[in-house]
Amino acid sequence: MLFYSYEILIFAAKQEEMKQRTTLVLIAVILILAAALSRVALFPWNFSPVVAMALFSGAVIKDKRLAFLMPLLAMFLSDLIFEVSGLAQGFWGWGQLIGYGIFALITVFGFSMKKINIPRIAVFTLASTFIFFFLSNSSVWLFESVMYPRSFAGYAECIAAGVPFLKNNLVTDLAYSTLFFGSYWLLENFAFKKSFA
Repeated sequence: MLFYSYEILIFAAKQEEMKQRTTLVLIAVILILAAALSRVALFPWNFSPVVAMALFSGAVIKDKRLAFLMPLLAMFLSDLIFEVSGLAQGFWGWGQLIGYGIFALITVFGFSMKKINIPRIAVFTLASTFIFFFLSNSSVWLFESVMYPRSFAGYAECIAAGVPFLKNNLVTDLAYSTLFFGSYWLLENFAFKKSFA
């Protein structure tokens, strides 16, 4: 009798784990679709959630594969929409692959956010914005040699050309980080606690 009770408890625990995993995957799919569509809809203003999503995924998602997949799939899906719709060039070369690599790097950076609180989120978000800014502009300088000479002056010119976009990126990344981390906090502290109470 005790053995069957133990088996029932194990079965119930596995069912609960599967339900939580299904919920996590469903939330991830919704976030990926929302981020991709948001990036496309707000394209003219360069208001993209992908940097914040990469940081959020690295900091919060325990399944590391899913943490990497979320921003990369959002980026790929939006690039595909751009390519198919003709709104913008969706797939454009090696520099784009470096961009995907930068998002993966920001996800890894998010892994190091051990304690999630408002000051840490702000600092990590600002750092992620600057990581993306310097690495993406450096890749333009390296791979778009027609635009900028391969010299220190050319590199400085490339960085300077990106500065007008930096302010918008800072605002965008802070806004989306607030949305992602804030929604996560609300779900964790209200929705999930009420459903499991």
